[in-house]
Amino acid sequence: MTKFFLTLHVLAAILAVGPVTVAASMFPAALRRAQADPGDASAVASLRLLQRICSVYAFVGVAVPVTGFATASSLNVLGSAWLIASIILTVAAAAVLIVLVLPRQEAALDAVTGEGGDGTAGQQAAGAGVLAEGAVGVRVSSQLAMYTGVFNLLWATVTVLMIIRPGSTTGA
Repeated sequence: MTKFFLTLHVLAAILAVGPVTVAASMFPAALRRAQADPGDASAVASLRLLQRICSVYAFVGVAVPVTGFATASSLNVLGSAWLIASIILTVAAAAVLIVLVLPRQEAALDAVTGEGGDGTAGQQAAGAGVLAEGAVGVRVSSQLAMYTGVFNLLWATVTVLMIIRPGSTTGA
């Protein structure tokens, strides 16, 4: 059963976290392109697609810790320091994505497209460089790049911990 859970965990990580890391990393550059030429429907469509990928796969990404706990339980390593560190870093990565990246992406997309939605995304990111007139400041793109980098670095660290498993005595 351990190999089954481990396989599901690795597949979930690749199929759920991978697209988010790539799409979130591409978003700031796509935002700058859309800002440079607001009439470019292709740039706006790319921005919208990248934001949708991030939102949907962030939700699908819940499968990663769920299958991870099942794997850790079957390996009897729930109390291992490397696993606890990985859990803490995973929670931090999820918080960065949910609190810092996704709301700013939504607000930037709303500002570029002129769609206000319910107005909350714009209000949440108002202090983050989204201007009242609907224009997106350069600061938003830079912040998104930074927060996405932090998110990606956290996931890379978790990946290294999962592979190396410092102090682990299991042979799995």
